[in-house]
Amino acid sequence: MGLSNARFEVKDVTTLGEVGRYDLITAFDAIHDQARPATALFNIATALRPEGTFLMQDIVGSSHVHNNLDHPIVPFLYTISCMHYTTPSLPQDGDGLGTMWGDEKALEMLAAIGFNNGVVKQLPHDFQNNYYICPKD
Repeated sequence: MGLSNARFEVKDVTTLGEVGRYDLITAFDAIHDQARPATALFNIATALRPEGTFLMQDIVGSSHVHNNLDHPIVPFLYTISCMHYTTPSLPQDGDGLGTMWGDEKALEMLAAIGFNNGVVKQLPHDFQNNYYICPKD
């Protein structure tokens, strides 16, 4: 479209090395996949400008199994969490969070990085995802 104020880049967020460069950083269904998600979140926070925002979409769920029993597709989510998402992380001495890391762990990790004023939203048509809107504090 010829825009001079927007671009898309693919980068390894664990080695990002950017400081105060971006107004918006997004991560869609990706932070729980990282071997070192705290490093990824720290680098995202560092790369944002002071007025920047981080938008993270991730799977709806609790960090506590007993709170997920009524979730309509929880057997599927735990299966892919164990068989697909944690297995690449663990051999790298990673955290192995997986899909079902849950809202509590997500909010804890976001707060530890300094995203204390974020809000969690859901879309009416999307029962599977939360959208964490995190302005830089």
